Amino acid sequence: MLLELNSFSVKTKAIIKTPDESLDYLSRISQGVRHYLGIKTIVSFMTGVLIWIYLLIIGVEYAILWGLIAFLLNYIPNIGSIIAGIPAVLFALVQLGFVGALWTTGGFVAVNVIIGNFVEPRMMGKGMGLSTLVVFLSLIFWGYVFGTVGMFLSVPLTMTVKIMLEQNGKTQWIAVLLGTQEDAQAILEKRKE
Repeated sequence: MLLELNSFSVKTKAIIKTPDESLDYLSRISQGVRHYLGIKTIVSFMTGVLIWIYLLIIGVEYAILWGLIAFLLNYIPNIGSIIAGIPAVLFALVQLGFVGALWTTGGFVAVNVIIGNFVEPRMMGKGMGLSTLVVFLSLIFWGYVFGTVGMFLSVPLTMTVKIMLEQNGKTQWIAVLLGTQEDAQAILEKRKE
């Protein structure tokens, strides 16, 4: 799907008589989706590296493998981190015993709570022009509408809706509500000028 994004500009030019406005609109959406995936990759990489280092410290074998699995499964919202932790905890139980499994569980929980509740929402909110609350609520809403796929696509879908709302003067106020405080302050400053 991401590879096809570049072909939309050519297709839009062929369909629409005044493509300049539509191309700007579509390019903002595609740029936003790419930006989201970039942020998600950074966050997933941080999760994987922290898990790898933590498992090295406590002595769990194949720590790089468990870190790689944590990196890959972090793309799946909410349940991906849990799925990534299960095999590592079971392996630690076999290798290190009950106490080692508890330490492994604690490490996975700590890393995922810190990254998932503090780092990722702040990066997503600031990087996507969406408030942190809107990012969280969109995860719930789109997850309810489309299930797990909706959770994965919640930020790009909400960002697309926000960009569409910004295009119409009657709906710009909704886009301001979805945006960050900095965006709202910038609008207020423009009004003062």
